[in-house]
Amino acid sequence: MNSFKFPARLVRLAKPYLAVTLILLLGIGFKRYDQINTLPKGDPDNGGLTLPGDFEAVVVADSVGSARHLAVNQNGDIYVRLRRTWPQGGNVALRDTDQDGKADIIQNFGDFKDPDSYGTGMRIYKDYIYYSTAGVVYRNKLIPGSLIPNSKNEVILTDDYRHSKHGSEHIAKPLTFDDEGHMYVPFGSPGDVCQLENRKPGAPGQFPCPQLEEHGGVWQFDANKPGQLQKDGKRYATGIRSIVAMDWNHADNTLYALQHGRDNLTATWPALYSPWQSAVLPSEEFLKVKEGTDAGWPYYYYDHMQGKKLLNPEYGGDGKKEGKGKEYAQPLIGFPGHWAPNDLFFYTGDQFPARYKNGAFIAFHGSTIRAPYPQGGYFVCFVPFKNGAPTGQWEVFADGFARVDTIVNTADAKARPMGIAMGPDGSLYITESVKGKIWRIMYKGDRNKFGTAQLAAMEERKNRTNIKEPDIVKDDLQKRTMSLGERNYKLYCGACHQGDGKGDGSRFPPLAGSEWVTGDKKKMIDVILNGLNGTITVNGNPYNGVMPAHRFLKDEDIAQISTYIRNSFGNKAGSVSAEDVRRVRNKH
Repeated sequence: MNSFKFPARLVRLAKPYLAVTLILLLGIGFKRYDQINTLPKGDPDNGGLTLPGDFEAVVVADSVGSARHLAVNQNGDIYVRLRRTWPQGGNVALRDTDQDGKADIIQNFGDFKDPDSYGTGMRIYKDYIYYSTAGVVYRNKLIPGSLIPNSKNEVILTDDYRHSKHGSEHIAKPLTFDDEGHMYVPFGSPGDVCQLENRKPGAPGQFPCPQLEEHGGVWQFDANKPGQLQKDGKRYATGIRSIVAMDWNHADNTLYALQHGRDNLTATWPALYSPWQSAVLPSEEFLKVKEGTDAGWPYYYYDHMQGKKLLNPEYGGDGKKEGKGKEYAQPLIGFPGHWAPNDLFFYTGDQFPARYKNGAFIAFHGSTIRAPYPQGGYFVCFVPFKNGAPTGQWEVFADGFARVDTIVNTADAKARPMGIAMGPDGSLYITESVKGKIWRIMYKGDRNKFGTAQLAAMEERKNRTNIKEPDIVKDDLQKRTMSLGERNYKLYCGACHQGDGKGDGSRFPPLAGSEWVTGDKKKMIDVILNGLNGTITVNGNPYNGVMPAHRFLKDEDIAQISTYIRNSFGNKAGSVSAEDVRRVRNKH
């Protein structure tokens, strides 16, 4: 057989192109080699985190204050939104000047004076740093070379939630931006499920729900126009109860968000839902949000175990009825209940292995209302993504934040993952909200050899109590017989204030050592009977969660609960009688 040979003339012509191709390939290789060698060393224990093989983490800062969302500038400067506003400012800026991975300049900034700061959003968009409080979206111009913005902040959007006729429970203001100059901001539901009497057991839901006119959805605004109000925006999507995690996916030019599901199914409908069902339901929904999307709140919730949207009991549901659930937007994934997805980020960098490109990272802040079962969440997951849909099962990407195996009370967790952002070199940054630790996660291995072996250990993490589905019997932490007061406390109060009475450190205040508990008992009885709304101060710290009214309870039940609280968690106060409760009740 004759062998074919290219004509000499073609070979001569091809040589320069082959040389250029070889140089480009070598350049890519050298760039990757240089990048690995310029990345800082990870901490020996990865800052306490468990990560897939060949990933490393370094703690950038250990305790900047209760950290929420964050953003990283193109020069590597880090900006963090704090949960509260301090005299020195409610934002933190960090810079690593010697490139060792540790911030050596940390400065506060932000001259806003919102008393209910509750920081919930921070993003960089077109050389501006945008950040939010509960009611206001601000921005500052970033000046090249300057760590701290030296301009006065601009008010871009104001939400007058304090004067809402419906209430103000879910007032987070996370932010994201598309490629056409629009800013997207959710307006969360002012209550749980649009009941006539919010959070009252057995109370029916309103139909149609009037709250949907101004709440329970996402609004689109002009990203560059100062002084906007909600009416200046356009309702982009509806039927979404509460969003803290959302991001614009530039790969398919679409908004994505995760919904926080409703609370306490067993406390409000004990005949229909067991404590176990209340712990794992309803699902946290990962939604693809297009203009006009309706996800069905408050009429429907998603059950990931049945794979269906079901009718809420306030609207005639019983945990089985589907009603018209199929007509509403279905989630891409239904995660177990109460994991609290608090940030979402689509990875666009090139440092990580190719399988992570355009995939979704989700920070699960962790549950507060799963009692009597272990609290769940407290980790960062990854969802492989392509063409606007997941391409495989979700994975555990980073775990170990809580530093305990079984989280009984929220306060047991040493850290709770909150914000996610990417640096200019493709490193991933994660904040946590307890003390304000910040991690930088880097990949140091061969990108082409990353696969099942590196992920195996992370798959095993799904068997841990903070991630796995709890066993109905074996994982029930409430096995011993309790007094009536303790039993009712666990049922009606413990989900928010926690089994140890220390609160969740965020929305719900501690009862341990609280002047509201150990002081005048009439004040405590009044709060239990009639509820409380608005910011209060407990042990020197502000809280703005909603305390629902419990007038539906008998005087004896409230007396037992009050006596239990006033003599538990280190409290030593007098008992409360049914007559004490009756006198307070009759004053209203």
